[in-house]
Amino acid sequence: MGWDKLLPFPGKTPDGGKMLTPTSNIFLVGLMGSGKTTIGRALAKKLNLRFVDADHEIEARTGASIPLIFEIEGEASFRQREADVIRDLTAQQGIVLATGGGAVLNEHSRQYLHERGVVVYLRASVNSILQRTSHDRNRPLLQTADPRARIEELSRQRAPLYQEVAHITVETGRPNVQSVVQNILLQLERMAEPASQAASPASLPAAVQPEVTPEMQPVAQSATQPVPAPTAQDS
Repeated sequence: MGWDKLLPFPGKTPDGGKMLTPTSNIFLVGLMGSGKTTIGRALAKKLNLRFVDADHEIEARTGASIPLIFEIEGEASFRQREADVIRDLTAQQGIVLATGGGAVLNEHSRQYLHERGVVVYLRASVNSILQRTSHDRNRPLLQTADPRARIEELSRQRAPLYQEVAHITVETGRPNVQSVVQNILLQLERMAEPASQAASPASLPAAVQPEVTPEMQPVAQSATQPVPAPTAQDS
């Protein structure tokens, strides 16, 4: 399924909203462990778009892992590499991009993300992130004696930046992957309609109508299984 089938109202919305077309991009932002890679792959498959992981692109360009880049060059150098990758990837079309957790720290990256696609902020609680990353040794910022305190610090620092750049915010703490994807699709539908005609589940095309279940009202309520821990390194 492509954007042409998902979005019955392509182009600029009558009320001046975000432009959504078959070549539009979706950019996922959020803290490490929020599910950007896992949800991004599922969303890209649903929309028949190409999935790209920014951290994987950095590793492909450098031939080194994220932890090794941090160790040898330091965080400042990594952030510059990250900003270069965000600049290049956001210039492409028709992709679902999972960004690194710190991508929003760069002002130019925030501008590129916000202007070149639809930005989805995947928000998760500190407890959820801690659970998903507790055994992951590929996250250099969490190699500390107190990972919880570090996650709390990163959340305080970055949450306002995620909110600044995002067009859509989705909770990923307890719902399963498909529930989160369906919620994103629903919000994309609403973005493609005039403000006075917000989409309801009954008005969506049959192919993307979300199953009305307790966990979808709101999506932050419990579902049958948690979002799996993401597999990509998310710095």
